Amino acid sequence: MNEMYNRIEDLCKSQGINMTQMCKEAGIPRGNLTDLKNGRTAILSTKNLGKISNYFQVSMDYLLGNEQKKEPTTKSDELDLQLEGIDFALFGEVKEMTDEQKQDVLDYIKFKKSQQKREQE
Repeated sequence: MNEMYNRIEDLCKSQGINMTQMCKEAGIPRGNLTDLKNGRTAILSTKNLGKISNYFQVSMDYLLGNEQKKEPTTKSDELDLQLEGIDFALFGEVKEMTDEQKQDVLDYIKFKKSQQKREQE
């Protein structure tokens, strides 16, 4: 089985969630992970890799198997991962933004997600 899939599966288990739930919450197609598991693809797209990285607050290098640590070691590392995810999500549209402005975007996204969850309840 694919090492990346194994790492994602381990992260899901450590969070007490299943892969389907993670995919839904992270906003990626479940079929992408099935393809990864079954060897139909060797790697996820950068976009989906970034979404999973942000979801679990781990580096993309960790998911790729290039480093061993699972979690950011400092609050600054965590923010860097989130800001990196914003860069991927907005495809370079944030090049001129400061980290503070990017944090504002993150805060707004978190607000909208919590608002959506309340509406679904």
